Amino acid sequence: MYVGGGEMLGGNSAFAHIGHYDEIDGEIIADVGIHRHNPDLSYKSLLGADDATVQIVGKAHGDAWHFHGGSRQLPGAPFRSVMTALGDEIGPLPGPDAVGAGGIINGLYSVHMQALDGINVGLTGIMLLYDGRILGGDAFFYYLGTYSSINGRWKGSFLNQEHTPAKSEHPLFGGLEVGVGFSGTCDDKGATLEATALVGKRSIRLMAKLTLMRQGSLST
Repeated sequence: MYVGGGEMLGGNSAFAHIGHYDEIDGEIIADVGIHRHNPDLSYKSLLGADDATVQIVGKAHGDAWHFHGGSRQLPGAPFRSVMTALGDEIGPLPGPDAVGAGGIINGLYSVHMQALDGINVGLTGIMLLYDGRILGGDAFFYYLGTYSSINGRWKGSFLNQEHTPAKSEHPLFGGLEVGVGFSGTCDDKGATLEATALVGKRSIRLMAKLTLMRQGSLST
């Protein structure tokens, strides 16, 4: 989840989270929409609906923010969440003029990634692209990186790191920092990429499709 300038943008392996917040007297008051991006129905919504909203209030406790609230889709059921900061920057600094005419659009994208060469490994998640910076993640990993883009093409790299132990669900990537370099095409609806991931001592080819879910720039 990216949090800044009144925006909350993030998600996980199946759902995107798009919301707004106000900070009043040391509390965060937020309204967050939850929208399915993964058609695999084995990923269940906590709220019992593929499109839902939560209204939450939170306070800082040390390095974390503790939220409580509820949802119109599940009246009477309490909702609680803890957000722990990974950092206060929005990712590595890209090069100057990273995005030119015809470059990829700033926004929140769903990502569906699949390994090639007969390796049955796939990941789905969310990627936030902003002026040459990459932020994103899923249920187990988070991504930080940079890209450049012009004339319907883009290329870049990012580092895939664990935030939750993943070895049982994703034995290939679990427990490792995975560097990914990529290139691909883009338009006003999304993008594709072909990538090489360095997984320990292995080099694995990947392909991915990105679908734009929300266009916009971030307030930093």
